[in-house]
Amino acid sequence: MSDDDFISINIAVVTISDSRGLKNDKSGETLVNRITQFGHKVTVRKIVKDDFDNISDLFLKLLKNKNIDVIISTGGTGLTGRDITPEVMETLFEKTIDGFGEMFRWLSFKKINTSALQSRALAGVANGKYIFCLPGSPSACRDGWDGILKYQLDIRHKPCNFVEIMPRLQEHKFFRNKN
Repeated sequence: MSDDDFISINIAVVTISDSRGLKNDKSGETLVNRITQFGHKVTVRKIVKDDFDNISDLFLKLLKNKNIDVIISTGGTGLTGRDITPEVMETLFEKTIDGFGEMFRWLSFKKINTSALQSRALAGVANGKYIFCLPGSPSACRDGWDGILKYQLDIRHKPCNFVEIMPRLQEHKFFRNKN
């Protein structure tokens, strides 16, 4: 950590599930609690069913929302037929953050051994915002936040972090239009 002042960012939390509502969404609640206790703001909290168009439409709306810096989702990253979060994100990401999924599975391996192979956790950038997709269990949400995101979403974390490069996430649009 460095001596820089903490910068609070605005985060949307999305639970992707056919069986969850606000009253029984333990994974979403885990994320909300950790995010707010750390000092960031949860500006949007949504639950969406495992449906390609519904997920895509919601994320497109969130990506247009100027009051959101980061989107963190939970659910839909497994291997069953209804788990389609990665397939939806492939249509939205401008850039992938491959190391996020790799690091998440590495952290998971320490806890659940080879079962970590079943996770398709992923991350990317779209419209100047970060999107992080975690598995749908409270334990996975704790691991993702405590082991990766709380550091990378903290301007004080050095040698580098995601917050310090947020202002530059849309440079490619400027350079593409300039040429």
